[in-house]
Amino acid sequence: MMGRQDRDQGQLFYEFNLDEVVPKEHLLRRMNVFVTGVLAHVHQQLKPFYSDIGRPSVDPELMIRMLIVGYCYGIRHERRLCEEVKLHLAYRWFCKLDLDDRVPHHSTFSINRLERFRESDILRHIFEVVVAACMANGLVKGEGFAVDASVMEANASRYHGKAPDELDWTDAQRQKRAVAEYLAALEAEARSQAEIDSHSDGSDSGGHFRSDRKPPKVISPSDPSSAWTAKANKRVLFGYGLNYLIDVEHAIIVDVEATPARTYDEVAATRTMIERTRQRFGLSPKRLAADTAYGIGRFLAFVTGAGIIPHIPVWDMSRRDDGTFSRSEFEFDSRRNVYICPAGATLTTSGRVHSDHAIRYFASVPRCRECPLKQRCCPNMPSRRIVRDVNEAARDIARRKMKTKAFLKSRDQRKRVEMRFAHLKTHHGFERMRLRGLSGARDEFHLAAIVQNLKTMALRLLGPPLKLA
Repeated sequence: MMGRQDRDQGQLFYEFNLDEVVPKEHLLRRMNVFVTGVLAHVHQQLKPFYSDIGRPSVDPELMIRMLIVGYCYGIRHERRLCEEVKLHLAYRWFCKLDLDDRVPHHSTFSINRLERFRESDILRHIFEVVVAACMANGLVKGEGFAVDASVMEANASRYHGKAPDELDWTDAQRQKRAVAEYLAALEAEARSQAEIDSHSDGSDSGGHFRSDRKPPKVISPSDPSSAWTAKANKRVLFGYGLNYLIDVEHAIIVDVEATPARTYDEVAATRTMIERTRQRFGLSPKRLAADTAYGIGRFLAFVTGAGIIPHIPVWDMSRRDDGTFSRSEFEFDSRRNVYICPAGATLTTSGRVHSDHAIRYFASVPRCRECPLKQRCCPNMPSRRIVRDVNEAARDIARRKMKTKAFLKSRDQRKRVEMRFAHLKTHHGFERMRLRGLSGARDEFHLAAIVQNLKTMALRLLGPPLKLA
């Protein structure tokens, strides 16, 4: 006989314990073990940003817990996140909400996130506390680091870009957060560059990163800080660079930085992350793994100068494929500061450093004209010229390290930072930005790194959860 469910007379009183319905092996329950300690000082950090009078505000710990849930399960829109927390029992439990507790309105949630949280830099503080917890639990070895960047599509249409000289910011546009932040950054950069020029002779000694880039060809009117790039799957779009610096032992993210999706900015951000990691956590790695984009002279000089072994392929365009001599076939005499060609002649230099941070070495025109090897050396030029990077010594160190077994091991370990990006996009649904502006990108990237580190702690220290979690 087929049964029917009869609910004509429901039970008058119910006894319900939210803690009992959340499985013991649920991912959020495992993460909560660490989140409780991480958020212990949130109220103290945010106290200066709240008034001492007026009605009690929404608990900031509640909102941060909701953000962790959202970035863990790919629910990054505030309105939808508030609805999901209302309905999902495990989300309620993690956010310390009982069945009859109200979920904050999405508008209040957004205002606090974009104002108090950003002004206090609380997300950066939480990220660093999470990293410190990873270190305390032995998940950070501090010997080998890896760095890489991934393009995240900006919340801006790729069809509405304009050339810089076509932009005429209206008063309404200037009121938008992303535009106001962009214009303020331009003014600050102009002042900083003016100060550098007033105290410099134009050279770039010491491997410093100067702001000598060309202006962008296309700018988004809605999110001008984003970069016009074709790096993401070769599809042209506006994007931001998500920069991760990880410890390769357990792929813990030790630092994160948001930049426009440009290689120049991403390489410069790596220097910032390495220095900041040393200052905040006392971590100075023995080796750093990266791809060829980081193998430029200035960055390699910084790495070697910091006492770090560069396991980075050198960006080298000097090799020739037309049958003529490549630069590697010329011997450099560092004592005399000359190059010696395969025929035994010397190439000398005036010592001038050009705008591409390189020094030119020239052979004698009469000597080259009489040389029997001219057709194999410089058949289309009066004499041979060699271009040497001012940081060629650091490049030579990196070249030597490329031939070691340790380099091959680091090359394999570098894949762990790439897997971080893959997990973020596939498991956490993070493929496109929701917030605009560099500050918005910074907030989103900090939350993504917080969630990934918390998840790693939960899985490494407490074991994997059930598949149904």
